[in-house]
Amino acid sequence: MPHSRPTERPPTGPTGHTTSTAERGSFCLASCTCGWRGPARRSRDLARKDADRHTSA
Repeated sequence: MPHSRPTERPPTGPTGHTTSTAERGSFCLASCTCGWRGPARRSRDLARKDADRHTSA
């Protein structure tokens, strides 16, 4: 079973989306309460940037 350590970020912008990141093995994935999921990244920073771009769009 892969480890998942979600890191939730507060709602941002007018959309009110709440994003989080979770680690799956050596990858980090960003997701949102609206159902959006970012690509698997080896860099946590890139996953967080994907989440930031989603909430600012």
